[in-house]
Amino acid sequence: MSEAMKKPTTGDYVEVKFRIPATKVVEVKEVLASYGALAEEPDSVPWEEIYPDFNGSVALRGARKREGLTQKELARLLGVSQTHISEMEHGKRPIGKDMARRLAKVLKADYRVFL
Repeated sequence: MSEAMKKPTTGDYVEVKFRIPATKVVEVKEVLASYGALAEEPDSVPWEEIYPDFNGSVALRGARKREGLTQKELARLLGVSQTHISEMEHGKRPIGKDMARRLAKVLKADYRVFL
């Protein structure tokens, strides 16, 4: 458990820490500010509003890097070519359901993020 989660909350506030790409800072601040004015729904912000360009290719690249694998290493584990991985990461090759399941097993993720 992260250190921030071990500390008890005080009053009606909870401290939340997360990492976002540097290119999204302004957009995230704008979205969070817009939700601050809504007293009925302060608990969450739909991820689609912050990452409208998120897709299976982005998920694949992120999960691969999180696991510390190169495209070549991932390709070997899946029994495909490095070119195949590159094309999926760049959106030039679709990620089918079967491949998504194989990726999920190797990359320790839910297969649906790759679809």
